[in-house]
Amino acid sequence: MNVMTRPEELEARAPAGTFVETVTEVTHYTDRLFHFRMTRPAGFRFRSGEFVMIGLMIDGKPVFRAYSIASPSWAEDMEFFSIKVPDGPLTSHLQKIRPGDAILMRKKPTGTLVNDALIAGKRLYMFSTGTGIAPFASVIRDPETYERFDELILTHSCREVAELAYGQELVASIRADEMLNELFDTSKLQLYNSVTREDFPVKGRITDLVANGKLFDDLGVAPLDPATDRAMICGSSDMLRDTKALLEKAGLTEGANNRPAEFVIERAFAG
Repeated sequence: MNVMTRPEELEARAPAGTFVETVTEVTHYTDRLFHFRMTRPAGFRFRSGEFVMIGLMIDGKPVFRAYSIASPSWAEDMEFFSIKVPDGPLTSHLQKIRPGDAILMRKKPTGTLVNDALIAGKRLYMFSTGTGIAPFASVIRDPETYERFDELILTHSCREVAELAYGQELVASIRADEMLNELFDTSKLQLYNSVTREDFPVKGRITDLVANGKLFDDLGVAPLDPATDRAMICGSSDMLRDTKALLEKAGLTEGANNRPAEFVIERAFAG
């Protein structure tokens, strides 16, 4: 297949309504996960937690997929956290990018994992599996999140221990960043990891850990309560369905950008 990643090629062939941006950094975590940074278009605005369509020109045609923006809205560059699918129409090529390569990005961000879609509360849960942590990488670096909630609990569940590295490094970097510590109280943030296929201090699916109460016991907090708790969910379609059921059983209601409530789900990546 002919994949165009040279900036001059993409600039000449880019569809209307797209930016052409340059890759600045690539980190491969496992044979299934990688993270990359690219330049941010001048004047491009988004809300922390939103996603955008990014892509490449493959065999003369643009191929796009929805990707959560992992960088916060104030950042100077754009970050993304991606799975590698060996025969994926886009990711089989995207995983081979290197600094200096160019990527297409559509101009309109959107999404429901934003502060505006939740009513005020005490505690914010961010339930994620795999690359579903990406939008929360943005949300937990936004000062508004810390202004709206007293506690932020980011849960990240993966199959293998190595797949937790991105989230662990991210949270550690936030706590060590002097600038961020001046902007907000990083002690409000807790990271709760679990693994399903290897030995780990916490083993099991996040839905089981919520259902049996272990999550709350480990964190030293009360079970879900619609009076105090809010939640965002991003993961596989099964995880979304099961977590939604648990939240609704606890009395929380699903919200949206035009109807804020107690929890929101990002459905763009499911199915």
